Amino acid sequence: MRPLRIALASAVSLLPAAAHASFLSGDTLDAFANGLSWFILIVVPLAAIGGFLYVHVLPEVIAERRHHPQKDAIKVLCILSLFFGGMLWPFAWLWAYTKPTLHRAVYGTEKHDDYYVEMGEKARAGALTQEEIDHLRIELDAMAEKGQLPPALRGIRKHLDERAVAASSTRPASQGAKVAEEI
Repeated sequence: MRPLRIALASAVSLLPAAAHASFLSGDTLDAFANGLSWFILIVVPLAAIGGFLYVHVLPEVIAERRHHPQKDAIKVLCILSLFFGGMLWPFAWLWAYTKPTLHRAVYGTEKHDDYYVEMGEKARAGALTQEEIDHLRIELDAMAEKGQLPPALRGIRKHLDERAVAASSTRPASQGAKVAEEI
């Protein structure tokens, strides 16, 4: 066993003699090193700046995707965070993920008005199911009970009401009685 260990140790000690510093040599090594240095000096800093800016606007993107009612304020906080060295960024991140319960208590909704405008356009285009339209109408009614609707949302609500009246007038009499019983 001991002679095997000695033979293995001597074989391992001879391995560095066969090692090479690079897989390239001569002018090829110089050209590769030159290209690598330009890549490191130009591309890496630009990628780092781009990544930093992307991470900095991430709370804004999240708030936009979730239709957060204070998405404009979150956007301003992200911009301010750039000027304060990123110290405000965690607050923007947390704010983007919070559920705006106080906003719902005051205004009757947890979503930005842009969400309802987008859903109204989808309803006009016929891209929403009847269930989604009913849900949208209920949400707009709850908002109207809390206070004055903005003009764009009043127009959507009016369109949905007209659509509901038109749909109920085109139903056969038996279906109209059935719907009246359900209500």
